[in-house]
Amino acid sequence: MHTNWSQTVTYAAADVVAPTSVAELQEVVAAGGAVKALGSKHSFSLVADTDGTQVRVDRLPADLGIDADDGTVRSSAGLTHAQLSTALYEQGLALRNLASLPHISVAGAIQTGTHGSGVANAGLHSSVTALEYVAPGGELRVVRRGDADFDAVVVGLGAFGVITHVTQQVVPTFEVAQTVHEQVPWERLLPVLEDVMGSGYSVSLFTDYAGSSVGQVWVKQRVDQPARDAVTALGGLAATRTLHPLPDTAADSVNDQLGNPGPSHQRLPHFREDFTPSKGEEIQSEYFVPVERGVEAIEALRALSGTITPALFVAEVRRIAPDTAWLSPSGERDSLALHFTWRRDPERVEQVLRDVEAALLPLGARPHWGKVFVADHAALAAAYPRLGDFAALVAERDPDRVFANAFLDRVLGR
Repeated sequence: MHTNWSQTVTYAAADVVAPTSVAELQEVVAAGGAVKALGSKHSFSLVADTDGTQVRVDRLPADLGIDADDGTVRSSAGLTHAQLSTALYEQGLALRNLASLPHISVAGAIQTGTHGSGVANAGLHSSVTALEYVAPGGELRVVRRGDADFDAVVVGLGAFGVITHVTQQVVPTFEVAQTVHEQVPWERLLPVLEDVMGSGYSVSLFTDYAGSSVGQVWVKQRVDQPARDAVTALGGLAATRTLHPLPDTAADSVNDQLGNPGPSHQRLPHFREDFTPSKGEEIQSEYFVPVERGVEAIEALRALSGTITPALFVAEVRRIAPDTAWLSPSGERDSLALHFTWRRDPERVEQVLRDVEAALLPLGARPHWGKVFVADHAALAAAYPRLGDFAALVAERDPDRVFANAFLDRVLGR
């Protein structure tokens, strides 16, 4: 049985191959039949599924080249963010933003619109300047920022081909220190939510939506920037020990807290690369709402706590800056990201999500492509204004449906 990392998705692939060169990958695609790229298998949706051939990209050569004059790094698509960030750190460089997990593959995270947190930090794809990919027929193509189709392909859901290399902007390495506050009252936090979310380089709220307070507020500050504390005055307790986001869970797997500074790639992700990320036995969902509807969205979820909380391990609230990708969940708008780590009970989670989406979709919520959602094509088209343009470009570039699958058919209304 071939599954994703949490064993909540069983792939239907007839074959799984692991090419060791781009030329070999081109031959696989040119041979005909359905093909889909497979990264670190962290997606909880069926975005990477196929009834044809799944292509593992982690066996491609581990290329990494830094262009100091251009301020970019070109890397293999199958590298994890932990691998790439460590290599960059050794050269005095860093990615501007990272997701909460360092285990995920570079290309897979970009193609699904994965993100970190911060009022000035857009999704991971916002740092991309070029993508190299194998298109239908085995042709090797390059799309660069500024090209007419770049904003379609960069968060492309694997619909245009198999990514082989990614070029991204880099910055000089920087240090981050993170602090945590517990049991911050909602009634004091919500009126100043945007101020709290902007009080650090990256800020996360962890909650179960039950009760009168937020379980934990994580604030990650750049050491080279003035510190600003917007949380202490709200009440709650400054943590005196390192905490896991899940109550009563050992904190061995999380990165250092308590204000201890460290390189950004060891602080911006919540979890350490040498441990199982998050809970491990879980299902995840996430929705992005316009920041001006953020308080309203949180209050709607709190009103649903009787339904949500029993099915939940923990929820997280983050802030994302806008970008220009057509299918970016935070495209063209500042967003509040509402993440859910559910207990591994697919039928129950689907039922709960119907209530969650009934509350959030009218507020302009957009689901994360790598997570579980129940919205149909009509709802997705209303949430993503460029979805029709995306579908038309996919039909033009892949008329033989080499990279199509049931997930894309559902999303694109085929």
